[in-house]
Amino acid sequence: MNTENPEKETIIDENTTENSVNEIESATELSIEEKLQEDLANEKDKFLRLFAEFENFKRRTAKERIDLFKTANQDVLQSMLPVLDDFDRAMMEISKSDDDVLLKGVELIHEKLKTTLISKGLEQVEVRVGDAFNADFAEAITQIPAPADDLKGKIVDVIERGYKLGDKIIRFPKVVIGN
Repeated sequence: MNTENPEKETIIDENTTENSVNEIESATELSIEEKLQEDLANEKDKFLRLFAEFENFKRRTAKERIDLFKTANQDVLQSMLPVLDDFDRAMMEISKSDDDVLLKGVELIHEKLKTTLISKGLEQVEVRVGDAFNADFAEAITQIPAPADDLKGKIVDVIERGYKLGDKIIRFPKVVIGN
C-alpha cells in the first residue's frame, strides 16, 4: 500500500466493490434471462408436442370415421346375401320354364337388386371352377375325387358365391376341392 495517498486506495477499493456488485447483478440478470429463455424453450417444446399429438389424433379419428362409413352397412348387406342367393336359385328355376314374360320380369327385378347392392359397395369374389384353391379367399366345404387329373387341388364346384365390401371379404365363397 501506498502511504502517500490513502484516498486513492479508498477510491480504488470503492471502484472494485462497485465493479464486483455490477458483475454480480449482471450475472444475476443473465441467469434470470437464461432461466426465462429455458422456460420459454420448454413451453415451446410442450406446445409443439401437444400440437403434434392433436394432429395425430385428428388423422387417426378421420381414418377411423372413413373406415366406419365404409363398413357401416356391412350388417345390412350381409343380411341381404341370402335373399340374393334365393333370387339366383329362383332365376335358374324360372329359366327352365317356357314363360318368357315371367323370366323377363324376374330378371329385371334381379338386376335392380344386384345394381343396388353394388352401388352400396358390394362386390362378388371371383372364384371359378378350375382355379387353384386359396384358403385366404375361399372356404372349402368338402373334397371329392377329382374328375380329371388337372383338377387335383383345384376348385371343382362353387356351392355358394362369396362377397366383399371394399377390401374386406364379408362372406367367403364355399367351394368343393378335387382330391
